[in-house]
Amino acid sequence: MSTEPQVSAPSADSQAQGDDLALLGLLQLVSPALPIGAFAWSQGLESAFELDWVRDEASLHAWLAGVLDDGLSRCELPVLARQRAALQAEDGETVAYWDAWLAASRETRELAEEDQRLGAALRRLLNNLELLPDASALPGLLPEQPGYVTLFAWLAQARGVPSRQVLLGFAWGWLENQLAVACKALPLGHTAAQRLIERLRPELVVAVDRALSLADDELGPLLPGLALASAQHETQYSRLFRS
Repeated sequence: MSTEPQVSAPSADSQAQGDDLALLGLLQLVSPALPIGAFAWSQGLESAFELDWVRDEASLHAWLAGVLDDGLSRCELPVLARQRAALQAEDGETVAYWDAWLAASRETRELAEEDQRLGAALRRLLNNLELLPDASALPGLLPEQPGYVTLFAWLAQARGVPSRQVLLGFAWGWLENQLAVACKALPLGHTAAQRLIERLRPELVVAVDRALSLADDELGPLLPGLALASAQHETQYSRLFRS
């Protein structure tokens, strides 16, 4: 007769509590109040205002929808999904590959600096909150200076956030930041920003679906306009943002 101990399955209450904590952790990570300086970067949008490519609610919607479709869904979001899976599998080689791939995809100095500096700021914050394990606990898992997307994936994975929700949260944080930029630099009111959110919410879901369906050789941003705007911004005379 077997005497092996019986292991009880997790209760529904404990599972629900874990899901709730994961969701709250994701909300903390995408909050505009997270002190990593994301508000200081416009990702080329300020230059698009200066060049009169974006001037009102309609043209802003077209710009954001284009960046989401040809940028995030083909670059940051699929890489984020790959990083989360690699971190869960403790595959440091794959993590390093996609971290380097994403850095190489940045087409201007400003765009490259944004990922590096936000990553460094997030790492400092996690250290101050005692949320980032000592390096000895993560042998070879994270690059020495991981970018923002890689650290975002690490914290989301550590908190047990499902991959799809990680991508939705990242896309939501991007959209909120872009609309905050527009409210500061355009004559765009908060009601107009909320109208844009209502129009773009379904497109965030479509972007995540696309990101999760792409093969490795299909990745890469298709945003020549954003690259030109970002390059122009580096010498723009008067500006509020760092990109």
